[in-house]
Amino acid sequence: MELGLHYANFSHPDWQHTLEDRLAETVRLADEGGVALVTVMDHWFQMENLGGPSEPMLEGYTTLGYLAAITSNVRLRLLVTGVTYRHPGLLAKTVTTVDRLSRGRAMLGLGAAWYEREHLGLGVPFPPMVERFERLEETLQICRQLWSTDDGPYDGQHYRLAETICVPPPYQRPTSGGPPIMIGGSGERKTLRLVARYADACNLFGRTPEEIAHKLDVLRRHCDDVGRDYDEITKTMIGTPAADGPESPDDFLRRMKGCADVGIDLVTVVPSGDDPVAWTEDAVANLVPRLAEL
Repeated sequence: MELGLHYANFSHPDWQHTLEDRLAETVRLADEGGVALVTVMDHWFQMENLGGPSEPMLEGYTTLGYLAAITSNVRLRLLVTGVTYRHPGLLAKTVTTVDRLSRGRAMLGLGAAWYEREHLGLGVPFPPMVERFERLEETLQICRQLWSTDDGPYDGQHYRLAETICVPPPYQRPTSGGPPIMIGGSGERKTLRLVARYADACNLFGRTPEEIAHKLDVLRRHCDDVGRDYDEITKTMIGTPAADGPESPDDFLRRMKGCADVGIDLVTVVPSGDDPVAWTEDAVANLVPRLAEL
């Protein structure tokens, strides 16, 4: 199992003067220490459970461009791009740019979006959930077309593109024809169906191996329904804290052993405490090698 680092919280002590340096040092340590993936959030306002809009938040793709310049090894992705935030043609071009500037380390994480407050706050349309899922599927189709050899039009219900030109193309050409696509979420009826049809990776929520195994069984059934090879899909999860409160590193690793046994390839963890640099130093020394053994 691999380790991913999700840098979600910028509100560390004296962030007004140290935010940029702390982020850079954390990611540098992750890049040099064997962390497989670094993600940041695609939000304009900080989430309510981390303090809300009064707390600092960087724009996601600008941040990934900066991280591409200061790293050499880690894969880079947002967790996750809300489908409402960017027109899909521009989104594909943006991710392609990160892929070129990182020499082939970008990924596209995509979801149906949920944070209504930031949409209303900045004047961005926030359609109903049914429409957001319709737009999500069309965005997946558009990105795949832009990353293919088909530069013709796209005519959907919500989006119409006269030309799907993307020059230069991305370095990566996996199953989706470009940077790997991860669809975030564990919804069994819609989200995991879209994973089976379009994605290179899933990202599941669940605390126990039993919860994760159930979601993966649902994904396998969707793959069977659409004729997709289940084993082609990379299975990742958010390292949600244990239900019964804080756990020791050994307890966390035992829980991850169960998740690896049911098929999880990578777990993404948010650094805890006030010092993400120190957390990352400890993680590369202790978590990375022990997870690799699972």
